[in-house]
Amino acid sequence: MEAKAVTRYSKISPQKARLVADLVRGKSVEVAINTLRFMPKKGARILRKVIESAVSNASQNESIDVDTLYVKTVFIDGGPMLKRFMPRAMGRATRILKRTSHITVVLDEQ
Repeated sequence: MEAKAVTRYSKISPQKARLVADLVRGKSVEVAINTLRFMPKKGARILRKVIESAVSNASQNESIDVDTLYVKTVFIDGGPMLKRFMPRAMGRATRILKRTSHITVVLDEQ
């Protein structure tokens, strides 16, 4: 039985979030949360909250044993970008794309 949690429009670029997601994919939930708790990256805090939310969703289902859960899949898709401009030399401007992410975590029993 699977449990799932999604966060949308998270204010982190997908490239930076995927670096953190690659470290916890396939691990047990307890190991993944402990790994993310002591990692000094912004994506670790966001991903830990999503995994804890998925565990909470799993605990609502009577047929799932929360102690045997592991991180089955983590996808991080790009969300909409905020488009900003930064002034540059000689009256020019360059575009800055402030990226967002949609993070999906699926947990399953071992």
